[in-house]
Amino acid sequence: MDKKWLIPPGLNAEEVRAIQSLSAELKVPELVAELIYRRGLHNMQDIREFFNPDLTHLTDPFLFEDMEVAVKRILKAVENEELITIYGDYDVDGTTATALLYLGLKRIGAYIDFYIPHRMIDGYGLSLGSLDQLAENGSKLIISVDCGVNALEEINAITNMGMEIIITDHHNPKAELPTALAIINPKIPGCKFPFPHLAGVGVAYKLLMAVYHTLGIDNAENVLKYMDLVAVGTIADIVPLIGENRIFASIGLQHLIEMKNLGLNALIQLCGLNQRTLDTTDIVFGIAPRINAAGRMGSAALAVELLISTDETHSMELAEMIERDNSLRQQEDQKTFHEACEIIEKKYKNMAQTPCMIVSSDDWHQGVIGIVASKLVEKYYRPVIMISFKDGFGSGSGRSVADFDLFSALQHTEHNLHSFGGHKYAVGLTIYQEYLDRFENELSRFVADHLQLEQIQPPMVIDHEIELYDINEFLLDSIERFAPFGPENLRPTFMTRNVSVSNYPYNVGRNHLKLKVVKDGIPLDLIGYNLGDYLTLLKKNSIINIAYTLEYNRFGNKPSIQGKLKDLQILGA
Repeated sequence: MDKKWLIPPGLNAEEVRAIQSLSAELKVPELVAELIYRRGLHNMQDIREFFNPDLTHLTDPFLFEDMEVAVKRILKAVENEELITIYGDYDVDGTTATALLYLGLKRIGAYIDFYIPHRMIDGYGLSLGSLDQLAENGSKLIISVDCGVNALEEINAITNMGMEIIITDHHNPKAELPTALAIINPKIPGCKFPFPHLAGVGVAYKLLMAVYHTLGIDNAENVLKYMDLVAVGTIADIVPLIGENRIFASIGLQHLIEMKNLGLNALIQLCGLNQRTLDTTDIVFGIAPRINAAGRMGSAALAVELLISTDETHSMELAEMIERDNSLRQQEDQKTFHEACEIIEKKYKNMAQTPCMIVSSDDWHQGVIGIVASKLVEKYYRPVIMISFKDGFGSGSGRSVADFDLFSALQHTEHNLHSFGGHKYAVGLTIYQEYLDRFENELSRFVADHLQLEQIQPPMVIDHEIELYDINEFLLDSIERFAPFGPENLRPTFMTRNVSVSNYPYNVGRNHLKLKVVKDGIPLDLIGYNLGDYLTLLKKNSIINIAYTLEYNRFGNKPSIQGKLKDLQILGA
């Protein structure tokens, strides 16, 4: 689908002077100073903190209103040797948060266990079916991670069974909050904690640090000890990599490079990644899908066992099991994607009049529909909900487009749903089959009324227009300092007009486009992932506009600069 290129607005005289001043003070090109300025970094203190992430800049965890209550209850449980059960979600955020609290509380002598719901048996989050097992095991205190803020019925049941629960979560709460002992969630209305974008593992880390602070053991070693888990969960959950999340990601990646966690080390080896140069892309496309695969294809408890393993041989055995799960997941992904595309092509004849797409099947694996929904959004650029039905009851995953709040849309149609939860761009739901048609009709009307037509065209945000002669190692080294890259701190996208294709383009791998362009005698190698469909439209000497990011290609003896093509516009032969 053609993207809408969004060129940054021009600068006024005051902004130009400010950028020139930054350029002189930082001793960087004005282009780099402008990139800094446009990220909202206008004074030296903010700039220093951005480029030098430091654990001392983390916010006091006791700004969460219920934190003191939660800490006192945990320490009481430790003192009385009560069984504490960490109840986590089955994705990367949930499993890393579970491992973090399991290891961190066990370290202070807690009698501790964990429970991860099975996607096929328990469904998402706290489930009534799992509570009997926790009670039978002797659990006195449950700490939820990455789930629980909307589990009213389940938390009432926990109280009635004589157990207590501390909720740590980061999902959007509904109007009514559960009656838990404590709720630690930065998205609760009125929360005094200033950073609302923490992942579930970030919230769990705040709880652990509050416990350590109360015990007087929040020294540098303990603050840093599980930062690799925090980084992996934060990066994998695609939360904004600004503020505290940037600190977690930056310092945690360094911790990951230092090979502290045996389970993560085993996964990194199986991925074939270079431990010395790990970045957010390696987490999102290498490590995270493998951890997720355990929960998608079987039990995510396997992922937690890997992350808490203290034996190198056992870690590798668990990692190999997860690798097999990931291979099965990839096969299921491809099959489900092709089936969903066939349904869409038959069901939605006029895409221009289709505000959103809801597709369902009795044959789809619940563990992959979220991934496939994301791929469908990428292909058709509409909000998509995929539902897997079994015996008339469906479990669904939804993904949205830029600037459309799918969670809010579900709130307006929730009378059709058995349950739902999630974020602005990613939701989960359950529904009885007899309500499906009414749900689709009402959701489609809501989306049509609230999604502007211009939003249907995917945006391509351009950070700066440059010429090929502007590209050099000094520029790229300056850009690399903006890392770790992620939402709200993406790798800068550049635009260059009227470049000429200087070779015969060709495809590599799974539909990836390779070509070389030239302008003013300066060449640039480009690779466009999933842009192979352009091959039939391009030929040698074609004139095109290109939108791309810059990176080092480290294949071979000497690193070279290459462009990662994001989009192109063909101007002529």
